[in-house]
Amino acid sequence: MGFEPIDSEDRKLIEAAWDVLQRNYHPERHSVGAAVLCPNGRIYRGVNVEACGYGPCAEPIAIGAAITSGERTFLAIVAVHREQDGYRVLSPCGNCRQLLVDYAPDAFVIFSENGTVLKARARDLLPGAYNSRFGVRREN
Repeated sequence: MGFEPIDSEDRKLIEAAWDVLQRNYHPERHSVGAAVLCPNGRIYRGVNVEACGYGPCAEPIAIGAAITSGERTFLAIVAVHREQDGYRVLSPCGNCRQLLVDYAPDAFVIFSENGTVLKARARDLLPGAYNSRFGVRREN
């Protein structure tokens, strides 16, 4: 598994996630923002949706927005959480890691490891991933 340092394009994606969170922040309902980058340069955003007991994370919301707009390939994704003095880049939860392996195994995931922001391919963040029937399918 190879972790890589982030670059200026990654920082733009982080800022896009922070922007959507700032515009939609609610401490009990929307505390995480995500952004996904597609090959055409478009960035799709999403926030988590809290409900009684459970709600979707921000990453599937952002991926869903991209898919709804016709996107099928993803280059990178990041999620951020609001902190008292700004934001913190998050590592994806297990459910999100599986979703990323299913929909974007080759996409870079920007995450935090021991306080350092890094990136790695989605497939490398979930070794031995379940091979679901929802995995990426190649069109003929």
